[in-house]
This record gives sequence, C-alpha cells and structure tokens, in this order.
Amino acid sequence: MQEPRIRRRELLFEGAGGLDLFGRAWLPAHAERTVLLVHGWAEHSGRYDHVGAWLAARGCAVHAYDHRGHGRSAGPRGHARHFADYLDDLEIALVRARAETPELPVFLLGHSMGGLVVAAFVVERAPQIAGAITTGAALAVADVPHRVRLALLRLVARIAPRLRMDRPIATDALSRDPEVCRAYAEDPLVLRRMTLGLGAAFLGAVGRTLPAAARVQVPMLLLHGAEDSLCPVEGSRSFHAALAPPGSDLRIYPGLRHEILNEPERDAVLDDLLGWARRVEIGARPAEPVSWREAGRAG
Repeated sequence: MQEPRIRRRELLFEGAGGLDLFGRAWLPAHAERTVLLVHGWAEHSGRYDHVGAWLAARGCAVHAYDHRGHGRSAGPRGHARHFADYLDDLEIALVRARAETPELPVFLLGHSMGGLVVAAFVVERAPQIAGAITTGAALAVADVPHRVRLALLRLVARIAPRLRMDRPIATDALSRDPEVCRAYAEDPLVLRRMTLGLGAAFLGAVGRTLPAAARVQVPMLLLHGAEDSLCPVEGSRSFHAALAPPGSDLRIYPGLRHEILNEPERDAVLDDLLGWARRVEIGARPAEPVSWREAGRAG
C-alpha cells in the first residue's frame, strides 16, 4: 500500500522574549489530530523526523521546535536562566499549532527534558488540550548532586549562570540500535555542555513538578524504558500514581533504554501512543459514532 503524501515544513517563529525559534512540521493531507512534539536536552527536533513522518502518515498534524539554545534556534547554547522560559516557548508554539487546525484535538508529546517541560506545563499552565504524552520523562534523574553540592551549584549559578559544565550523554544509554548511537555521536547540532543556570533550573523544575502531579487536569500517558539509566523509571511511576484524570496510563517497556522512540521496537511504542490518543478522543466525544477504522486501530 502506498504511504500517504506528507508535507514537511521548516520555519522560524518568535518565542518568549522575542527569541527566534526554529520549527518543523509534518503535515498529512487530512489530519485527525494535532501533536506538538517537545524534544529533550542536548538534541533537536530534526532527530524526530521518523516520528513526525510515522504519525503524519496516520492522520496527525505534527509540529515541533528546537528549544532555545538548542539545534537551529537562537540563544546561548545549552542555557536557560529560568525553566519558565521553556514553558513560555511551549505556550507560544501551542497557540501557533492550534491556530492552524483549531477544530482538531491537540496532544503534547515530550521526551526526556521535553517530558519534564510537558509535565510542568500541564501542572502550572493547565492548558486546554486533549492529553499529554511523555517518553523517558526527566521526572527523576540518575545523578542528582548531594545536598551540599546542590546548594553550591545553585549559589554559583546565581553568580555565574552562563558558566559551562561538560554534560555529554553516553550514547549507549540512548538505544540498543548502534546506528542511532552513531548518528547521535556524529550530529553537529547535539550539545555536550550545559550552563550552571540551566542545570540549576532543570533540577529545580524536577523538584517542583514531581510532587505536583495531582494538579494535572488532562489525561496523561507516561511511556518509559525499564532500562533507562539517564532518567530512572521511578519518576514516571511516581508521577502516574498521583494522576487523577480518567484515561491516564503508564507503560514500561522491558529491555528498552532511554530513547524508546529510537529503539528497534519503536513502531510498537508508536502504536501504543497513537492507540491511547484515539481512545482519549473517543472518551471525550462519546456521542459520536466510532468508525471501524478507528475502533480497529485503538486496540
């Protein structure tokens, strides 16, 4: 069967504070929902071309952007003084994506630090969306500094927020697929250093967001690899346990590492993701008839 035609688009738009952000889109001829994708620390939206294309081929209008200081967006590399800057950028990107297809349900999809951004966003901003999805969310981190070191980090970050520290990610922690690891290691847009300001803001956001899960007002799907050594699965477990909205779910994949959308089993993960979104839509519109095609794919 021939794959449906997908239109790819690249653009610049104005983020919070007037900063230029680089955006992408994967657009089908006929969309059934909008997905706004939020990438993780050090990477960029271009690493999700296969995800955007897969979802677009199945009726999703997919939008993504590079975080400030990442990829092809403007801003000091690997830096943010306040974590709220990421939430402000996401809010602007959400308004833009929704305006293109205002009649469609909207889902947020965040990976790793992007998962933390999405979780913090639904906690703090209470957006009017159909649901939120995270993969390998940074709701817990593997190498949190001791309390004394953490206090020192915060102190120095106030004085010299743009002081940089090496924060390379071990490629073999990402995926069992050696091609994924090789491409990441050779990607010139991938960051290897983080500023103290971002480090302190990131850890502060984890500390605020994880205990606030009960404030979430939309269904959430948390997906996580059981062998994730970068963002331990306990963060997703704890967050999910406190969620109240009906339809929220947690799925843990045995043997998978941090980037579950880049593992050999990626299509099965994407099937789970899309099936959950379709079930949420059906639950939100119980009076509407369900076609055989939607019912068959929701399983």
